[in-house]
Amino acid sequence: MHGARTTGHHFTVPLDHSEPDGETITVFAREYSSLDHDDVAGLPWLLFLQGGPGGRGARVTQLGGWMKAAAKHFRILMLDQRGTGRSTPADARTLPTRGDAAAQAEYLTHFRADSIVADAELIRRQLVGAPWTVFGQSFGGFCALTYLSFAPEGMDRALITGGLAPLEGSPDRVYAATYRLVEARNREYFARYPGDRNILTRIARHVAAVDERLPTGERLTVERLQMIGSFLGGNTRVDALHYLLADAFVAAPEGDRLSDVFLDAVWAQVSRSSNPLYALLHESIYCQGAASAWSADRVLAAYPQFLPTADELLLTGEMVYPWYFQQDPALAPLRETADLLAARTDWGPLYDVDQLARNTVPAAAAVYQEDIYVDHGLSMETARAVNGLRAWETADFHHDGISDDGEAIFNRLLGMTGWPA
Repeated sequence: MHGARTTGHHFTVPLDHSEPDGETITVFAREYSSLDHDDVAGLPWLLFLQGGPGGRGARVTQLGGWMKAAAKHFRILMLDQRGTGRSTPADARTLPTRGDAAAQAEYLTHFRADSIVADAELIRRQLVGAPWTVFGQSFGGFCALTYLSFAPEGMDRALITGGLAPLEGSPDRVYAATYRLVEARNREYFARYPGDRNILTRIARHVAAVDERLPTGERLTVERLQMIGSFLGGNTRVDALHYLLADAFVAAPEGDRLSDVFLDAVWAQVSRSSNPLYALLHESIYCQGAASAWSADRVLAAYPQFLPTADELLLTGEMVYPWYFQQDPALAPLRETADLLAARTDWGPLYDVDQLARNTVPAAAAVYQEDIYVDHGLSMETARAVNGLRAWETADFHHDGISDDGEAIFNRLLGMTGWPA
């Protein structure tokens, strides 16, 4: 379609890779290649690991951006990470088949980066044979670091954008950095659109006083309104927040009310109906041998300016709070499961610091200096810990850089790894 060919692949993988003969699940991946190549059999492979956790592989109808650049050299495999897309699903409808909340939480311990990488290695051995290039965006970059830690023999090179995770330490320091970064991004946004400060304040006071309902029937609260700060994480999305706020109010017979356009758009940002794994597993992606204990919620105590009662409301970013599982109808059935995951202490290792220190796989990473989701300082700490990794520090892009100019970013990182050999 539109200059591309695509093929779907289904793979049977162990739920628990430490028990290869035990229960299995299905993992789906879609292959893309360019029609510019008459015969793709001789092309090397590139595995793309998307952000998340809980995000399925992109569905594209033509090759553009980074995929256009990659398809000149590679066959691209777009993975639906376990639990997402056409892989065996893990959501509010399917998780009850596992049993009670404890059984569901136990099941979900097998949906972190270590299991995703083990899936990828099994797929590579079945489908490819030879080492492949791994390209990870955001959480996909975290997975690429796990890959470099535990299966570097499967990698020809690693490319990472906005995804150098801290290798050690509590998630608390991640969220402390996130609060500082998001506050600064709020200040930057309202300096860019000063009129939006009064609009946001007006909306917040309105939803505190008036029963406004989202499309799924629940009341819009101030804290859920704050979640539209997800727009602040990108070059290509930040201005969309301005348009969203401009559409907020309409004149109704009973007085000013929030418009259906606004409520629909807010719901699309704050609902986790299509990716509940993001909320369930988000803090666990940082956990090794200790509980998250609702880290973002605890760290919030040191940043009261983010409270919904603050005089000057701030929008939040990539934080997950316990009240998500009370206020979002898609998450409410999973509240006890989420609490059990937050209390879990026996998380296994996600990285091998010694292996990364002696890494020999060519690796390059784009580190965005103003990224509000993956802190620049923590990223550079990791970059220095991975032998041979070349970091490109830039203020030209935010977290969604590959959506902004993916072709240029991909080509630059590929060249930094010595391509072509």
